[in-house]
Amino acid sequence: MRKDILNVTFDDLTMEQALDRAMAHIEKGEKCRVVTPNAEIGLDCMKNDELRALVNSSELVLPDGIGVIYASRILKRPIGQKVAGCEFAEKLADRMQNTGKKLFLYGGKPGVAEQAARNLQAKYPGLEIAGTQHGYLNDEAQIIDIINASGADALYVCLGCPRQEQFMERNRDKINVSLMGGFGGTLDVLSGNAQRAPEIFIKLGLEWFYRLINDPKRIGRMARLPLYLVYAFTSKDKGEK
Repeated sequence: MRKDILNVTFDDLTMEQALDRAMAHIEKGEKCRVVTPNAEIGLDCMKNDELRALVNSSELVLPDGIGVIYASRILKRPIGQKVAGCEFAEKLADRMQNTGKKLFLYGGKPGVAEQAARNLQAKYPGLEIAGTQHGYLNDEAQIIDIINASGADALYVCLGCPRQEQFMERNRDKINVSLMGGFGGTLDVLSGNAQRAPEIFIKLGLEWFYRLINDPKRIGRMARLPLYLVYAFTSKDKGEK
C-alpha cells in the first residue's frame, strides 16, 4: 500500500517485505527501480515536478529517514517504519547470496566501489559481484556497456540525488538488469570510508543528529528536516489530501 506524504507516494512496507518484493523482481527478471527519499529529497520533490514524477513512478519508494515517518504521522497517514537505503542495500546483497544472481556496484570515488565489493564478499561469501565502476567516468555509453557486459542482475547506482534517479530513468531500457537502486552514499559506508550512526542513535531516530555532531558543516542540510515537518503541519492544517 502506498501513502501520499507531501505528494511523494511511499510504499508502507517493513524491511523484510521490501526485500521480498525486490527479490521477486530479480528472480522473475522483471524491471524494478528502487528509490529511497528522505525529508531532504521530499523537499526537492515538492519543487521539482520531474523528480517527483520519477520518484513516484518507481516500483519501490522506500522512506529513508525519520523525517518521513514523522511527517506521515502528522498527516495521519502513518508509515510503519523507516527503510534506510544503506541497510536495505546490504540486506539485499545478503539475500542474493547463493542464488546465482549477480550484483554490480556503480558510484563513489575511484577505489570505493571496489573496496565495498571486497567487504561485501568477505561478509557474504555466497554473493556474486559482477563488477564495479566508480562514479567519475563521464562516458555514459561506456558505463552502460561495462554493466551489460558484466551479466549483472541488480545494479546499485550511488551517485546522489537527483543524478542517480535521472541515470536510472534515462537508461531503464538500455541497461540489462532487473533491479536498479539509487542508494546515495551507501558505497562509502560499505567500503568503510564512512560510518553509520551507532545502533542506539538509529533506534531513537537520531541518526541525523549523530551525523551533525560528527560533521557540523551539515547544519544547512539538517535544517531542511524541520522545514519538511513544517510543510506537513501546514498541509494538515489546510486539509490537503
